[in-house]
Amino acid sequence: MAVTYASSRHCSGAARHKAVPASGFAAGQQEDLLPDRCSHLDLVKTDQPRSAGCEECVATGDTWAHLRLCRTCGHVGCCDDSKHRHATKHYHATRHPIITSLEPGEDWSWCYVDELAMELA
Repeated sequence: MAVTYASSRHCSGAARHKAVPASGFAAGQQEDLLPDRCSHLDLVKTDQPRSAGCEECVATGDTWAHLRLCRTCGHVGCCDDSKHRHATKHYHATRHPIITSLEPGEDWSWCYVDELAMELA
C-alpha cells in the first residue's frame, strides 16, 4: 500500500482530530516525540463503508456534520465536529486506529495512535 504522510498542522480535516496528549508535553516537545510513519497500516483491511451515514446517528434519528470510515472494519461514524463524535467513540471502543474521511474532495486518513495524517492509496 502506498502512503503519503502529511503534517496534521497542514491537513485541516485531520487537525481537528488530533488528540490532546495525556503526557503534558508542550506542543513542540510532543511533535518531536511522535513517530513519522504509521505503525498500524497492517490493520487497514477495507475501504468499503458499511453504511451511507453514521451508523449510530442513523439508528437514533440524529444528524452529523461529516463522516469518517474505520479502515479496519468499515464502520461509518460522525466526526469530532458532530454532536456525538461516533468515529472517535468507535476508536476508543475497538482500538481500530485508522480512519479515512468520507467527505467529497477529501482524501486524508488519520491514525489515532500515532497521531499522523496520511493519504492511503
